Amino acid sequence: FFFYFLLNRSHAMKVALFVVCFLAFVVVSTASTCGGNCPGGCGSCDCGSSPNDVSISHYCEKYSDWSQDCCKCIASHESGGNANAENENSNGSYDIGLFQINDTNWDSCSNGKAPCDPNTNTYCAHMVFGWGHNTWTYWSTCGACGCCNKA
Repeated sequence: FFFYFLLNRSHAMKVALFVVCFLAFVVVSTASTCGGNCPGGCGSCDCGSSPNDVSISHYCEKYSDWSQDCCKCIASHESGGNANAENENSNGSYDIGLFQINDTNWDSCSNGKAPCDPNTNTYCAHMVFGWGHNTWTYWSTCGACGCCNKA
């Protein structure tokens, strides 16, 4: 049917259809998934285009003042253990790393740079945890983990 439509339409319509299809291809292809690090598509790949799967437990153990179970659940839900995980939010902000630290926090915990390194990302997470009065309330996944108001 599609080819019949093309054969029986004017040249101008064929050109217009081609242009629309080409532009749709360009829009889809420019939303990079950063090698799987940004499944929803990102405008940039701050943490590169290779996954960096790490031991969540190892990084949660860096701090004893938070629940290890909550920490592991949050990091698992946020990044699946990929320290290079990225997410571009609908408001244009970015979440980066093991704990998906939002770019509004980067100045306070990583000198304004994307906290791709899992040590830096965990440090940032601990700071955000503290800003939430030592709870996980600032993570959208805290409800799924049953940890919103827990240390």
